[in-house]
Amino acid sequence: MATYYSIHPDNPQPRQLNRLVDALRSGAVLLYPTDTVYAIGCDLQSKTAIERVRRIKQLSNDKPLTFLCPSLSNIAQYAYVTDAAYRIMKHLIPGPYTFLLPATKLVPRLVMNPKRKTTGIRVPDSAICQAILTELGNPIISTSAHVLEDGAAPQTNWVSQATLFDYFDRLVDAIVDDGSEPQYQPSTILDLAGEEPTVVRRGLGWEAVTEWIPEVVA
Repeated sequence: MATYYSIHPDNPQPRQLNRLVDALRSGAVLLYPTDTVYAIGCDLQSKTAIERVRRIKQLSNDKPLTFLCPSLSNIAQYAYVTDAAYRIMKHLIPGPYTFLLPATKLVPRLVMNPKRKTTGIRVPDSAICQAILTELGNPIISTSAHVLEDGAAPQTNWVSQATLFDYFDRLVDAIVDDGSEPQYQPSTILDLAGEEPTVVRRGLGWEAVTEWIPEVVA
């Protein structure tokens, strides 16, 4: 069974946070709230934990995984950012956006797109996520947590927090409870790896994208 961490959404308690980060450093997989959906995650540097995340999500190794960074300057350690991409991102982060960018050597192969050598990175507008990232000192994996019904397709309709927690209780090591009900509108995905920015998925915050990149190709 998972260990539960009750953490305040705006003012994360240091003691709870430290315990959670210690678990991550030991290779734990967690279920946690972001500024979009509940996510499954782990330390980006833990290969065994990333492999577990893939098994939980039933993802093959050719499916890339997104991870969270605390800031734009931190992104530059894990991705090659052009001047044009930088100008776009600085207007949109922190927020509900995933940026597809060329990966540096710091990104594990288990995470990136094996054909394009790109990676998906987010800077979340979430006090809990930011506190975890700061205390851990490493990015954390962030892949949406869906309930699978009898091994079938993911349940994308709304489910209660209780249902979500019950489903993942025996699949993950830690569950973060911030008292909120799950959201099911995902992030907007922007591909910034090419010459022109393109939209891979319209999600939360889409309106701001059209404000800053009116010529974007959807």
